[in-house]
Amino acid sequence: MGNLDGKVAFITGGARGQGRAHAVRLAGDGADIIALDICAEIDSMDYPNATPADLEQTVKLVEDQGRRIVARQADVRDADAVDAIVRAGVAELGRLDIVVANAGIVRLSEGPNRRQIFRDIIDVNLIGVWNTVEAAIPTLIGGGRGGSIVITSSSAGLKATGTDRAGGQAYAAAKRGLVALMQVWANHLGPHSIRVNTIHPTGVATGMVMNETMAKLFEANDEALSAMQNVLPIQILQPEDVAGAVAWLVSDEARFITGTAWPLDAGFAVR
Repeated sequence: MGNLDGKVAFITGGARGQGRAHAVRLAGDGADIIALDICAEIDSMDYPNATPADLEQTVKLVEDQGRRIVARQADVRDADAVDAIVRAGVAELGRLDIVVANAGIVRLSEGPNRRQIFRDIIDVNLIGVWNTVEAAIPTLIGGGRGGSIVITSSSAGLKATGTDRAGGQAYAAAKRGLVALMQVWANHLGPHSIRVNTIHPTGVATGMVMNETMAKLFEANDEALSAMQNVLPIQILQPEDVAGAVAWLVSDEARFITGTAWPLDAGFAVR
């Protein structure tokens, strides 16, 4: 028996990386899962996105935990598609208790179209989170059981570093904007016993970071990365590290915690 038995969690970016780790960990704790991922490329980005096969693997891993999962391909920028997936998931699984708004993108290298890079990152990382939570709120309130919303921000959402690149600027702006959204929602939803918090990981070993383009930036000690150093001798987190923290935050053990911006950053914010 897990501490999330009978609950349902909606997770975006669920095909790989942190999203998959959240799905598997929360399923291990007893939750059924609604998972969404674009599973397609975004032309302005400089690394490959997750694939349908990745999402199928998440389904298998959740089912291996003995839990049910409704997994669909959709773009968080498409509010109607997000709404439809929440409705389909709730229709099949019966309820909604937890939201992990995790989907996000980044580009730290130079690119040919600064305006498009900036817009795409804002649209996915900020508007996509708004679409995700907006789709879930009516069901969370209607359930009358409270709930927990966790928004994946970043260490950049607490401490931005200097760059002239549109991707880094957009990423920091979006991730800081999520803190404001979190605070608004925490105040608005608190009377319904719905908790809202942001998490702020440092670098995590996911496809967004562990790719050829990012490796070249690291090798060149590129200015976009050189200021990003942790205090602890931990170069990078694993997705399961973040999932463990989130599993606690959505559990009843954290029932009194809302409106917080939680650094999961190996000391990055205090350096």
